[in-house]
Amino acid sequence: MIGENIRRYRKQKRMTLSDLASTTGISKSYLSYIERGIKHNPSIDVLEKITEALEINISSIITDSPAPASKDGVIDEEWQALIHEAIQAGISKKQFRDFQKFIRYEKWTSFEKDKNTN
Repeated sequence: MIGENIRRYRKQKRMTLSDLASTTGISKSYLSYIERGIKHNPSIDVLEKITEALEINISSIITDSPAPASKDGVIDEEWQALIHEAIQAGISKKQFRDFQKFIRYEKWTSFEKDKNTN
């Protein structure tokens, strides 16, 4: 997921892997591994370099969908803080995805209950 998101944003900026490697100081082969999903867990430092080069927020590449944004398209500071806190606390991407699945399940069960009571 992270690699796919990086590739999507890189292509939107019309950057090649070489361009991104040159801008970030990260090797082209390592970036390729990330984009192809061979390297699943790049460090926060690597992600920060990539997101800075792509001029996006880190949440844009670590979530399934774009993070909530204000009218000007900038991610809400509270969301940024929550994401950074989760990373600092050592929450893994798998744990985060599992939590997302749990929330979706809770919403689905609530919907099903409402549907069956009406």
